Amino acid sequence: MTDSGTIKQATVLVCTTCGVTDVAAGASPAGLLLARGAAVASRHSAADVRVEGVRCLANCSRGPSAAIRCDGAWTYVFGQLDESRDGPALVEGARLLAAAADGLLPWRGRPEVLKRTLIARLPPAGVPGDAVEPEARD
Repeated sequence: MTDSGTIKQATVLVCTTCGVTDVAAGASPAGLLLARGAAVASRHSAADVRVEGVRCLANCSRGPSAAIRCDGAWTYVFGQLDESRDGPALVEGARLLAAAADGLLPWRGRPEVLKRTLIARLPPAGVPGDAVEPEARD
């Protein structure tokens, strides 16, 4: 939430090129189908979630892939998603992230698929890490 108590807008980024090499002529790639499923779920249940297609999330061996992000929050990357089933789960995860006061996607209430398919989480821009010094040599 923002300081005023309103829910922030979250974004679901879906790799629309996932599965391009496995597609029969004239069929849509798995990633595009996943993006469309998320867009339908967003339209029906979450005005605070925007769905965007991106050309590649560089997670090709574990696609279809998607990420959820929100200003001031951690970004979460997921892989091995099911294009016919997991779009609504991404939207629900994005809603949870947007409402999280601490910027972390809560474990409790998170759709099961987002517990099993997490690839990485990245800190918000501007959050410094801990300095690491090289090991001293004798």
